[in-house]
Amino acid sequence: MTKIQIELPEATAEAAREAGLLTPQALDRLLTDAIRRQQAADALLSIADRVAEAGIEPMSMEEIDAEVKAVRAERRQRAGRP
Repeated sequence: MTKIQIELPEATAEAAREAGLLTPQALDRLLTDAIRRQQAADALLSIADRVAEAGIEPMSMEEIDAEVKAVRAERRQRAGRP
């Protein structure tokens, strides 16, 4: 287990304390979530770089919307929902 000491503005520390965010469990959860988001962002940017290098044309919002709707419809169908 690693012990970390941080300095925060008093108002931030008080608000975090009142919200229950300064417990080891809450801080672990916050940091784990932040790490996961950072890794996801890094992966997305990596994919974006490869797409750009491959010369793939960007999709229009209409194309993206149609793809999202198709995936959702397929998931509903597999789940047996209309």
